[in-house]
Amino acid sequence: SHPPLCPPGIKCGGVLSAPSGNFSSPNFPGLYPYETECTWLIVVAEGSSVLLSFSHFELEYHAACAYDYLQVYNGATRDQGNLLGTFCGRSPPPPFSSAWHVMAVVFRSDRHVAKHGFAAAYRKGSGEGWRWWSICPSVLPHHPHHLCLPTDACGGQLTGLSGEITSPRYPESYPNNAECRWSIGEAGGSGPLTLVFTDFQVEGGQGCGFDYVALFDGPTAAAPRLGHYCGSTRPPRTVSSTPHLLVLFKSDFNIGGRGFKAHFYSAGECQEVFTTIKGNFSSPRYPNFYPNNLKCQWSIQLPPGYRVKVFFLDVELEGRSSLTDGCDYDHLAAFDGSAENGSLLGRWCGRESPAPVTSLSNQLLLVLHTDRNTAKRGFSIAYVGVVPMNVSCTRTDFHIQIPVQSLAQLERNRIYLGTPSCAAQVVGRNFKIHTRFDTCGTESQKRNSTSVIVSTLYIDFSAGDQEDIHQYEVQCEPKRKEASVTLIAGPNPSRLSQAENLVDAQQQEGGAMDAREIKSQDTSDIVFISICILAGLLMVIAVVGLVLL
Repeated sequence: SHPPLCPPGIKCGGVLSAPSGNFSSPNFPGLYPYETECTWLIVVAEGSSVLLSFSHFELEYHAACAYDYLQVYNGATRDQGNLLGTFCGRSPPPPFSSAWHVMAVVFRSDRHVAKHGFAAAYRKGSGEGWRWWSICPSVLPHHPHHLCLPTDACGGQLTGLSGEITSPRYPESYPNNAECRWSIGEAGGSGPLTLVFTDFQVEGGQGCGFDYVALFDGPTAAAPRLGHYCGSTRPPRTVSSTPHLLVLFKSDFNIGGRGFKAHFYSAGECQEVFTTIKGNFSSPRYPNFYPNNLKCQWSIQLPPGYRVKVFFLDVELEGRSSLTDGCDYDHLAAFDGSAENGSLLGRWCGRESPAPVTSLSNQLLLVLHTDRNTAKRGFSIAYVGVVPMNVSCTRTDFHIQIPVQSLAQLERNRIYLGTPSCAAQVVGRNFKIHTRFDTCGTESQKRNSTSVIVSTLYIDFSAGDQEDIHQYEVQCEPKRKEASVTLIAGPNPSRLSQAENLVDAQQQEGGAMDAREIKSQDTSDIVFISICILAGLLMVIAVVGLVLL
């Protein structure tokens, strides 16, 4: 065996807290031992990132890296949401830049076949350039050159669903003669990537020929170019057409600037807009652990008149803060409308089982925030559009009216009250149901010591073998001639737990605005009362006139 190329450090794992350093597999460059597991936790200053690179790499090969392997985590070890990659064989991992100030590296060997292992170096991602503890020819000329790494190295392979990149030394002035390449995305990525610059100050000039940032729609500079930027104007939001994006930063020999800061996210799993009347979605990688450092948004935008009702099929997020008892870490929030400045409908974390929530408008936004550590299974959600309708009643009849354009794809016999024999009629631009209380499956009930008439309105969206019937409870209080309607069963009721298939009366008592209540009175009664009042006034005027005479 050969003597070690690097001075002996921590033999097998440990905490590396210096601003920079190096580490290697046990016995490197000799053969590593069998049945070994080592974990290195790299911790740099808060607010910095960890930049990691491998100068040598040789582990036992397996197609799935099931024997000997090395894993890199963007944060605390064993947190599956943080796993950046698993590596083996002779191909070294790409350079990595963590999303925060902690990175973990795990090495494991089995009981058969040993190789020479690996050597790695790290530094914190901000400050005055690289301070690698590697051995360079200028110090010990007989050592190979490949252990020396360039000053102000930057860039790397970023494989998370979201993350952040900055120019070297940001927010201080970036170095001259820099060239950085960040290749974002991984093989098998599921959707396009979005890149957003939050700060940008790079030397300007005609044609951006001095210092610049270039974006490419793929993993290399051979891909189509999406943009070429310099100066102090922030580049526009950029969306790739592939699951890969290359960010190239170059500076020339003089004049610099503050540089840039940008964040990226996978639009496929983390940023979606839904416009269909019903649908479902889940957190990234569900039911496996979601990644850390995410901000994902799902916007549901339905036609005017509709409202959005969301059913929570499964929720498991990081728990509440033990100090504040609030959802201060990972949490899911719902907002009325299409932006986070809308009314907050709810905020959840831990293993809660939220009751369904309903928007006040035709749009609803769900936002998932995850922090730097601890990941869980996430969530699964189904939603349905609450159909716009007008329900009124007299002392003897229900009147139901639904705009045809809201259910344009349905035949009238797919909309019925109580039984299919009480189907809607098409009158002008509306589906209409006008029926007496003693027909169509209506029944009398006592609610809060009040007599009410109750029936069920069915809207049948079923297609082929897939049954999908939405149910609305219609209710009338005959004495007051007031009616209301409430969605009681949403998309694919068989897939929802009993907790979701509930009448919303209890929620109404708790103040939840879940029922679309439309109150009306019989117009014939109103006309009659008006005539009586007018006649009374005329009689009073006549009597006063006679008295004066």
